[in-house]
Amino acid sequence: MVTSPGSRALGVALGLLLDRALGEPPDRWHPVAWFGTAMQHVERRLHADSRARGLLHAAVGVGLGAGAGTLLRAALGDTGATAVAVATAGAGRMLRTTSAVVEQQLREGDLDAARATLPMLVGRDPSSLDRSGLSAAVVESLAENTVDAVLAPALWALAAGAPGALGHRAANTMDAMVGHRTARHHRYGWAAARLDDGMAWAPARAFAGLVALVTPGRAGEVRRLVRRDAPAHPSPNAGVAETAVAAALGVELGGPLRYGGRDEARPRLGEGPRPSAADIARARRLADRVELAVVGLCLAAWAGERATARWTARRAG
Repeated sequence: MVTSPGSRALGVALGLLLDRALGEPPDRWHPVAWFGTAMQHVERRLHADSRARGLLHAAVGVGLGAGAGTLLRAALGDTGATAVAVATAGAGRMLRTTSAVVEQQLREGDLDAARATLPMLVGRDPSSLDRSGLSAAVVESLAENTVDAVLAPALWALAAGAPGALGHRAANTMDAMVGHRTARHHRYGWAAARLDDGMAWAPARAFAGLVALVTPGRAGEVRRLVRRDAPAHPSPNAGVAETAVAAALGVELGGPLRYGGRDEARPRLGEGPRPSAADIARARRLADRVELAVVGLCLAAWAGERATARWTARRAG
């Protein structure tokens, strides 16, 4: 099968545009939900307080994701399979839609409704969060999940087509399922968590670069604050993404939170006031511009490759 970087870039652009147009299918028809069900069965068979068993769990999951991408590529070709895989792995529209719901609930003063909606975006305990805490949680989710559900699928698809995009989504889903530091998953989930960290390392830094690109007036602050604040975050990738957004918006994120039944003293990220509901809208527009920049860059790469091929053919003729 003949592939080219340009045709794969076209597939990435089409996949992101498909997600923007169609969004997420219902859970009962979502391939990621099917994958989650399959990995629950795998965990029941493999689970033990063992990193080796957890490594096997992670290998099975990535194998399933990459294998599905390989079958998709055989059926649809590289460009079509890449588009379908990126649309399946991506969730940019869902992030923007859900963040808008929480924003509206906060503007209406309905904190109980906002707390009920927040778990669709983040895993932290929302019960004690006030208006600013809820706003900060949504802005942080837009930052971190734009990496996980937009940039990472796009970059892994550019690198390896549909197997790359679905392999990454498998790793990210396993991290959400078993990567938390609970007693059951402390050792078993170690491999899934480290795999997800490794696969998101480059996308997180690409996201920070794109944030600087689409907010040129704040680019210097993005670079300065990411260097200063991101290393203190317990996640090697979330800290980069959240600090980049905090710097671009001129707000402060991070700080103490309750996650997975325990209190965590997270570092403060960025400089400025704590976020408000209005900052959710600003963060959503920023994430949208980043995604559109990826679409534009991919289409430019595809068009550039085609133009170069035509020019080369004319010279050869």
